[in-house]
Amino acid sequence: MRGDVAKREFIAFWTAGGRVLAGMNVNVCDVVPSIRRLVAAAQPVDLDRLSDPAVPLDELQPPPVSAPGIQIL
Repeated sequence: MRGDVAKREFIAFWTAGGRVLAGMNVNVCDVVPSIRRLVAAAQPVDLDRLSDPAVPLDELQPPPVSAPGIQIL
């Protein structure tokens, strides 16, 4: 969880094994794309940083992995 539940401005995350399985925002704008990327990445994230509202969600994204012959868009 990150944000302020009492003010009804927060993001809740469901995690397992350090991976973000789902997220829900309550009165926090412009975070749905970032939440979707975290879920789709299926990579472990630092849960302390995930819960810290001072850390932008996009900073938690793992860097794209590329392999010869594979292009990531």
